[in-house]
Amino acid sequence: MNKMLIIINRNIMMRVLSILAILALVVINPSCGSNDGGENAVGESEKDSDAVPEISFNALVHDFGEIIQGEKVAYLFTFTNTGTGSLIINNASASCGCTVPKYSKKPLDPGQKGTMEVVFNTTGFSGIQTKTITVQSNAKTPVVVLAVKADIRSKNK
Repeated sequence: MNKMLIIINRNIMMRVLSILAILALVVINPSCGSNDGGENAVGESEKDSDAVPEISFNALVHDFGEIIQGEKVAYLFTFTNTGTGSLIINNASASCGCTVPKYSKKPLDPGQKGTMEVVFNTTGFSGIQTKTITVQSNAKTPVVVLAVKADIRSKNK
């Protein structure tokens, strides 16, 4: 019985060592898959693969001020791709269903501008409210949080 356990343990140990050896080769040899021509498999130069987009908003917070309960208000956040690669917004999600972000899913080249419209439905809210929008992209700063604020007053006041 002990001999069988030793044989099984030896087999397991050999497999683990084989896997570790393969992993070591992959980690030690990072040049695998590259060619000497300075181009990757798609034909783009190495310089192009280093291009990184960056998203810069004109403002991160917009304050609507005092508004009447039940109003739908909107603000247009503008942003610029200040990086060197194409910018793609993957997702924009609001902290509440009362706030809806709308944006283009088209890639923006470096230097191009885009917009994100944020509509806030104040129905059912009163007092000072802050709603956030989390923007996820392929930018150097992959997550940016925007906010809209309002002081919501009752129709009767």
